[in-house]
Amino acid sequence: MTRYSHSDVAALVLAAGMGKRMNSDLPKVLHPMAGRPLLAHVLETLDELQVGRKVVVIGHQRERVRAVFAGRDDLEWAVQAEQRGTGHACMMAEPALGDFGGTLLVVCGDTPLLTPGTLDALLRTHAASGAAVTVLSMRLPDPKGYGRIVRTPGGAGIERIVEEKDATAAERALDEVNSGIYAFSYPALAGVLSSLTATNSQGEYYLTDTVSLLQARRLRAAVVCAPDHRELLGINTVDQLGEAEGIWRSLREGTRG
Repeated sequence: MTRYSHSDVAALVLAAGMGKRMNSDLPKVLHPMAGRPLLAHVLETLDELQVGRKVVVIGHQRERVRAVFAGRDDLEWAVQAEQRGTGHACMMAEPALGDFGGTLLVVCGDTPLLTPGTLDALLRTHAASGAAVTVLSMRLPDPKGYGRIVRTPGGAGIERIVEEKDATAAERALDEVNSGIYAFSYPALAGVLSSLTATNSQGEYYLTDTVSLLQARRLRAAVVCAPDHRELLGINTVDQLGEAEGIWRSLREGTRG
């Protein structure tokens, strides 16, 4: 794997959530898996990838999160005091990113099984495609509840991402879904963030909406499908945390074998 050490790639880690369904006062990204916080696993993956910058968006109990990673002087921090969606998190990171002109890799702080190889493939495809955004997708045995990826006729691009409640029967039959992980041309993203609205049932600003906003400006959206959907498992419950640790151990046993 060719590792990214270029200063033109910055990772934005979304780590502000409370994690209400974890039934704990501990911030979600500090819950341990295999002896280390979820966020530590994600940061280790980014270390291996050797991205130029790492900006972590924190909110709920943010000082507690910062204290756990106080020994890491390579991290930059952005504060999302009020959690109003993934698009809002990117808005809160704008002051930290400033006039950054490279590629922004957006990852989630609760996906401890992410591998450097998959993110490397995402970044490589994004660089080669000339797209303003490249979405990391996954194919699920049961895609219920996820936004479906509708590809362009050629298959390399995205026609649209459709939420399940808005999908036709044919679209609901698709098993390729949005993982919530993206590579953006940051100048292009910054140009549409202010156009996001929160006119939805959750009152949140969704990063997903930037895909259609970029396409409306005649910019391209590409897609890369992860080879193993398990590595994109996000942790929202204690049961999912246990499931992730089991997968983590089985994957490492397979590697050693």
